[in-house]
Amino acid sequence: MDNRTLVKAMFVFVAVVLNAFAFGQNPSRQFKSIESIDAGVKVSVSDGVYIFRTYGPNIIETTFIPNGQKHEANSHAVLTPPDNNPFTWAASSNTFIPPYLFIYSKSAKSKGINPSIIVQTNPFKISYFYKGKYLISERWGYDVDTTMEKIQFNLSEGEKLFGTGNRVLGMDRRGYRLPLYNRAHYGYETHSEQMNFSMPLVISDRLYALHFDNSYTGFLDLDSKKDSSLTYEMTGGRKTYQVIAASDYKELVSAYTSLTGRQPMPPRWVFGNFASRFGYHSEQEARTVVSKFRADSIPLDAIVFDLYWFGKDIQGTLGNFAFYTDSFPTPQKMINDFSDQNVNTVLITEPFILTTSNRWQEAKDKKLLAVDSLNNPFTYDFYFGNTGLIDIYAPHAKKWFWNIYAELANMGVKGFWGDLGEPEVHPSKLLHANGISADQVHNIYGHDWARLIYEGYKTTFPLERPFILMRAGYSGSQRFGMIPWTGDVNRSWGGLKPQMELTMQMGMQGIAYMHSDLGGFAGANDDPELYVRWLQYGVFQPIFRPHAQQEVASEAIFKDEKTKQLAKEAIELRYQLLPYNYTLAFENHLNGTPLMRPIFMENTQASWADTITNEFMWGPSLLVKPITNPILKNTLPLQDVRAPKGTWYDLRSGKQRIENYQPNQTNQHEAHYLMPGDLSGIPVLVKGGAFIPMSPTIQSTKDYTDSSVTIHYYDDKDIRSSQGQWYEDDGLTNEAFEKGLYKLLRMTMKQTNRQSTLLFIPEYGKSCSQMSFSFEVCIHSKRIPKNLILNGKKNIPFVLDQETQTIRLMTHLSEKQSRLKIKW
Repeated sequence: MDNRTLVKAMFVFVAVVLNAFAFGQNPSRQFKSIESIDAGVKVSVSDGVYIFRTYGPNIIETTFIPNGQKHEANSHAVLTPPDNNPFTWAASSNTFIPPYLFIYSKSAKSKGINPSIIVQTNPFKISYFYKGKYLISERWGYDVDTTMEKIQFNLSEGEKLFGTGNRVLGMDRRGYRLPLYNRAHYGYETHSEQMNFSMPLVISDRLYALHFDNSYTGFLDLDSKKDSSLTYEMTGGRKTYQVIAASDYKELVSAYTSLTGRQPMPPRWVFGNFASRFGYHSEQEARTVVSKFRADSIPLDAIVFDLYWFGKDIQGTLGNFAFYTDSFPTPQKMINDFSDQNVNTVLITEPFILTTSNRWQEAKDKKLLAVDSLNNPFTYDFYFGNTGLIDIYAPHAKKWFWNIYAELANMGVKGFWGDLGEPEVHPSKLLHANGISADQVHNIYGHDWARLIYEGYKTTFPLERPFILMRAGYSGSQRFGMIPWTGDVNRSWGGLKPQMELTMQMGMQGIAYMHSDLGGFAGANDDPELYVRWLQYGVFQPIFRPHAQQEVASEAIFKDEKTKQLAKEAIELRYQLLPYNYTLAFENHLNGTPLMRPIFMENTQASWADTITNEFMWGPSLLVKPITNPILKNTLPLQDVRAPKGTWYDLRSGKQRIENYQPNQTNQHEAHYLMPGDLSGIPVLVKGGAFIPMSPTIQSTKDYTDSSVTIHYYDDKDIRSSQGQWYEDDGLTNEAFEKGLYKLLRMTMKQTNRQSTLLFIPEYGKSCSQMSFSFEVCIHSKRIPKNLILNGKKNIPFVLDQETQTIRLMTHLSEKQSRLKIKW
């Protein structure tokens, strides 16, 4: 089918679809003209102009410029330039003003037209399509009232909506009017409509996303009036939005992150265990903590210093930005000693300089602070004292702030924690450089703070990967290496319950490293069972970082012996999964795919899972069900795990699970497994056909070596093929993959009736110095092999353990591929 035929078919289809929404947009908006412009198409109407652009095959950008307004060209979210002259258009008739205009990509071939726009001229209306499928349309379009500018859209009946940033609302967020204003929610549990990291992004289960490219504060109304409308409300700024469409969720996230940027690879040590609390009061206390971790043989890779590193008290010291030597007499030696013990030092910083801090006068004299209308430092009171805010939008202040980080990095500090970065208090009357108001940049302050550190590293320490822990950000913050956390969650079962939802939702929005303070932060609740369950869940969240207020210790080393042993086992499993987790980080860096994924992202038939918040996929192969309720006394601790139909194994035992039951009227694509829920672990299923590289237990990621890895293959006799991969680099060098400093093992399985063939294919970067892989292979299967053939050599010896249903053998791979045939 050629494009002309497609266009005709599209007009017929559109006439049917648009009748479903018979009303148009603003009835006073009249179509005037259409013309091609550089990198787009312009449609003029009576009250302004629309400009349409594309960013690749999945994204249409729409900008409306009202009469009398200037367009703010600068985007804080979009990284890539638009396509050059991407559109052509056709009219539905030769009349002076045709009823419909079809705007579509010039590159569209016989495979279909995507993405595309239909402009209905009278009454005026804009509708969006992808591969001929209707997505969404403007209803009222742009409008303005006394307080807000708005853009309104039509929603489809039954449509589910995800996104809007970090909130606890359930997976489907339709029905809420939500503030776009970053604000911390201390001690939240199972419901929170406003938190530390809002995003002007809505994702539909119809496989499109709507991103409003505007940093100003405002609201997202997701059909709160139950009239099938979606309304973006803004206090000012750009009237620009992108419609992103795809054929599945992975492609959707990949397209969105191609627009807003992808996460750089973190250092490998970031996937280890952190010692962290609020906080370590002295050098001696910190040294004791690290020594006890090592003495108890509990793996550790980092220690995080909260605000006591620069002052004795919680209040009155923000802005000192230097070690308080009364409590930390030899900070350089401490950092060096920790490094010798394979422990990295991370320091907290805040963007506030209190009037009582050691640097207040310097900040005033150097004009580093945001100001009032008289150009004096804007000061105000909040919990920590009377303060000013560093104006990171003033170039000289930005440089001054970076120099502080550079000085600390030169001491050996390996990571920085940016706290209170919403900013926690940001008065509307405060002014930044060039008269920028607080409300213009409130939601991007944390985003640009992360940018400051990231770009500083790129210039000053170009070979290093930074660790940037932040509480607040914006669309695209992932490209600055930001690793955010879910805020000051309550230390309770209610605090644990929403953590999976938060990480899954943010992963779908490009923020793949959202994670919780393991064990919970707020309150002095000392509940060993809760602590263990949170850490067991934490094995499968992006960052493993227990952290809490100091009344109850967050570190495993200070728990009773039973709790400490269970915590140690969880931490050891985290380290055993290091090569698998590091490969997930690589996939995220390459494609934007999150580490933690909703089940429906991995299985397109699992539509039943689009409201599930207590199960998730960890990468493509592990299905995890955290235990978020205490086990009642005298009850059998079994957990009902819902999974897509197929073959699944228990990660703990390594054995294949048998489906336990089918509830009445269950989905034909859904299976149920009753899994052990005792304190020794949480249910984790491994997908049949999966390749899972695992490490032996180590005490630090610096002890890791890829030559000690075992690749676990989980047999599935009912599938024809499967694949996996294992990525390696030095764990330190910035842009190692781009520089060719990596190696990658691609693993495939192909199966006939009586034979499975495992193929291990190495790929070496152009600058890779270690051109080999060496690993053990462990096959999990209820079947017993008759013969193993490696690279044509028959009768390869193996160790069969029928009790654990495993088959083990050793193989060495140099620069060539290895082929392992299993005859059953």
